[in-house]
Amino acid sequence: MADFKTHISTSTVLGIGYAGTGILAGVPIDSAMIAGGLCGVSGMLPDLDSDSGVPLREAMAFAAAVVPMFLVSRFEQLGLSYESMVLAGGSIYLLIRFGVSEMLKRYTVHRGMFHSIPAAIIFAELGFLICGCHDIRLRFFNAGGVLLGVLSHLALDELYSIEWARGRLRLKKSAGTALKFWGKDLWGNISVYAKLLLLTAVVLSEPVVLDHYGIEAPVAGFRRHDAHEHESTDSGTTEKESIYEAATSFLEELRR
Repeated sequence: MADFKTHISTSTVLGIGYAGTGILAGVPIDSAMIAGGLCGVSGMLPDLDSDSGVPLREAMAFAAAVVPMFLVSRFEQLGLSYESMVLAGGSIYLLIRFGVSEMLKRYTVHRGMFHSIPAAIIFAELGFLICGCHDIRLRFFNAGGVLLGVLSHLALDELYSIEWARGRLRLKKSAGTALKFWGKDLWGNISVYAKLLLLTAVVLSEPVVLDHYGIEAPVAGFRRHDAHEHESTDSGTTEKESIYEAATSFLEELRR
């Protein structure tokens, strides 16, 4: 199989090309560079289950530092204060750097479902979700960069499973363990597809996705309903005030 340097070098070259293509297509330069960088880093994501620990250490350190910065716009949407943002960012850093990292060390098996098509889609959906910008095209562009980087890793692993021996091509035992939809472990398969369904539901429920396809978000509907109720209440109050003023004027006339 390809080593760490080969994977990261390939995904980095692809990331440069991906960013350049985006710039030519009209994507802002800074956004294109971010997507290209995500593509480069994503080339090591399938090896988070690696026994060597190098991809896991590098990926977790990078994610712990970058993910909180991507979530700043989300924090702003939630109305968090500056101090709350700092606390939330620090908490996310510690969670990814130590919590997620330790879980991956304990519960993953090398060449398991991290090396699969559904896992590649999961990584792409995470790339879509951590980007808080309101332009859905940029979010899809970032997700595409992540997907391209992961797929480059899987394709290289399959390519390196083919070897030339004694004048003929031969497949290694690792052939077919990267670009797959289903692994040998039943619970691993159930787990990855459950995560895929959950993240797909979260992506489809994103306000930016609903707005793009002209679907009214439930929260927005409730807000409109509440606003309508407030309008009705205000109009009712105005009518009561008018009746009270008319009655007061009538009583004054009688006194005269």
